Amino acid sequence: MRAFGRWLLWMLLAGIALQLFFLLRIALMTVVDPQSTAFMRSEAWRVAHQSLTSEKNWRWSARWVDHDQISPQLKRAVMASEDAGFAEHGGVDWDALQSAWQKNERRQEQAEKRAEQIERRLAKKPDAAEAALKSIRPPKIIGGSTITQQLAKNLLLSGERSLLRKGQELVLTLMLEALLSKQRILEIYLNSVEWGEGVFGAEAAAQRYFNKPAAKLNAYEAARLAVMLPSPKFFETRQGSAYLARRTSTIVARMGIVQLP
Repeated sequence: MRAFGRWLLWMLLAGIALQLFFLLRIALMTVVDPQSTAFMRSEAWRVAHQSLTSEKNWRWSARWVDHDQISPQLKRAVMASEDAGFAEHGGVDWDALQSAWQKNERRQEQAEKRAEQIERRLAKKPDAAEAALKSIRPPKIIGGSTITQQLAKNLLLSGERSLLRKGQELVLTLMLEALLSKQRILEIYLNSVEWGEGVFGAEAAAQRYFNKPAAKLNAYEAARLAVMLPSPKFFETRQGSAYLARRTSTIVARMGIVQLP
């Protein structure tokens, strides 16, 4: 029992030390611009390794620009698309999380119901049933994360999905909100978010898709970039997507009521 108690104490101290490390990292961001995030470094390693093992060329674009060098239109578009309550909430939109959880539950139930129907219908044809079950796509998971939560995840955490990592994400979110202004959080987010294969930040995205600096983006261009954010690599190769065009028009219409922090 004593050995277990000492082990538990060391685990507790290690956890506290880790939180202090994160706290100091975030506090430093009040005066120092983070030039990369954990997600960016992970992607850089993946892209570099891919370029060595295939004929695909290495492509990487990321350049920090200050808050006033990012078009206000892009700030409004991203808020309208990703987190309309960003300026008001304390980092976590509990209503959005509850709504996302309920939608995920319904989608999971629908997927399970469909699997049961296939099993009953093809009970006497096990091979056909197995093939049909494999063809069922897993339900799409909705996150309900705010801009601050997305930043917390990308800045300092790995891409794994677990309750422990989600809990750490919430702690980091509260740290970001406590130590940084909303304007600073949005500035760091827009400079580090992924906008395609090896494309990170507003400046790189504006140059990649519109051949202009982020400061010069108009409302339509800004909304188009904002719509790409949930699946940037998907939309990077589908710029002619009808959904992308429709959703862009919707975000343009919403941008007028967005209040910047």
